Amino acid sequence: MKRIAFLFSGQGAQYPGMGKELFEDSPAARAVFDLADEIRPGTSEQCFFGTKEELVLTANTQPCLFCMDLAAACALAEKGIAPAACAGFSLGEIAALSFTGVLSYEDGFRLVCKRAALMQEAAEKAKGAMAAVLKLSDAAIEALCDSFPGVYPVNYNCPGQVAVAGRAEAMPAFCAAVKEAGGKAVMLAVSGAFHSPLMDEAAAGLGAALEGFQPSAPRIPLYANRTGELYGENIRELIATQVNHPVRWTHTVQNMAKAGAEVFVECGAGKTLAGLVSKILPDAVVCRVENAETLKQAVRICGG
Repeated sequence: MKRIAFLFSGQGAQYPGMGKELFEDSPAARAVFDLADEIRPGTSEQCFFGTKEELVLTANTQPCLFCMDLAAACALAEKGIAPAACAGFSLGEIAALSFTGVLSYEDGFRLVCKRAALMQEAAEKAKGAMAAVLKLSDAAIEALCDSFPGVYPVNYNCPGQVAVAGRAEAMPAFCAAVKEAGGKAVMLAVSGAFHSPLMDEAAAGLGAALEGFQPSAPRIPLYANRTGELYGENIRELIATQVNHPVRWTHTVQNMAKAGAEVFVECGAGKTLAGLVSKILPDAVVCRVENAETLKQAVRICGG
């Protein structure tokens, strides 16, 4: 039997209309959106009919993407596809925590709403930005960041691609330095300098908020962004400090493969994670679930 890994999409993948087909075609997906609407009225409306400008605001992005990610995974599970391991990219890790039973769906959604509010507040206090840096080694990018105070390597996406975050005013000069070094910098559609020290206040607030939740051990092996390793006993710490520390995605995917994962399914909006997996593991089988057609394809690939 194929060993399948579910990957939950992160912020930046959002788009107007996401999740509408899953809502219409899958009872399991519909239940996720219905639950979200009970807690945060209008969430489904934002996903299905919200504008690009509305969805890019962190306070909206995170609850909406949580629903999209979890709905996609639930729709796939509804078809009898069970993962051997899970991981989520940044915001996607909260959906993964719910899917693996660390948090209930309700608690996961409440937590992601709190996370979004804290990160939005931090972003408004210190105007930040993010860019994906391509064609340079991790070491070269780290060295460039060292020469620009307030700019940090934050997402180790795949070989040759690291996202950096920092104060918005520092980014133009940093991107110019990347080009001069032979690399390419692409600005990302996010509203803050996530996974950097500019999110320290958000991490502290999230740590305090987590005191009100009772996390359980994951019922499915779950990999943490902070370490790229399996979740252990320090669940609250890993969740809270994820927001102001780098995402070790390359390490995560490599470790999932070492543990036997053969098929990687991106659950959620877009195909960013599917693309990253193909760059990290060129021989891996990769698919995704974000609408009715991709759900059918994923079921065929995972179940065949």
